[in-house]
Amino acid sequence: MKVSRIAAAGAAAGVTVLALSAPAFAHVSVQPEGTAAKGGYAVVDFKVPNERDDASTTKLEVNFPTDHPLASVMPEPVPGWDIKVTKSKLDKPLEMHGEKISEAVTKVTWTADGDGIKAGFFQKFPVSIGTLPEDADELVFKALQTYSNKEVVRWIEVPQEGQEEPDNPAPVLELSAASEDGHHGASGDEASDSESAEKASADTAAADTGSSDGTDTTARVLGIVGIVVGAAGVAYGVLAGRRRSNA
Repeated sequence: MKVSRIAAAGAAAGVTVLALSAPAFAHVSVQPEGTAAKGGYAVVDFKVPNERDDASTTKLEVNFPTDHPLASVMPEPVPGWDIKVTKSKLDKPLEMHGEKISEAVTKVTWTADGDGIKAGFFQKFPVSIGTLPEDADELVFKALQTYSNKEVVRWIEVPQEGQEEPDNPAPVLELSAASEDGHHGASGDEASDSESAEKASADTAAADTGSSDGTDTTARVLGIVGIVVGAAGVAYGVLAGRRRSNA
């Protein structure tokens, strides 16, 4: 009886742990690689899980915000997927690097040229975007996920603060504040790239110097050890000779 009770209690505890640790319902989401600071550039990943056991994801359409249009949108090539970038005229032109931009990307579509995302797998679709708005805390990207059985899941519901997450939430990119030194983001920032290159060069030089010093030190230590071992060998030989002579 006691063993049965212990087993039952263990099973109940296991079910409780699984229930508490179970992940939230998977959906299309967007996350930055690093930071997505206001006024700067960022590389973001649209993460697409396959939630069907009997179908593959063969198409993803991501609609870019029109209330905060992005002048620069460059998707990274993804093996096995064709990419189409759709641009539209802007009601109000943007200014970027001293030039006026009259159109912006409003949609990016990825279409699988093979099996797509199979059951039990997910795929990331990286995109470089900028400049990020300075007057917004987040960007909403409504997405459509198409399966090989022609089913379309519309991830277009905008989550509201203080309310439960909707059944089909749209991907939301949280924007961080710009740093105090004025650098908004690394991706596409030539100054940051230059500084990184200079730092990498300095680190490499320091590493080379340290390696050279380390090699010299190691050689000296090995030399001293060799001398000591050699002297010990000679002394041992002399003592052994004397012992044989006395014998």
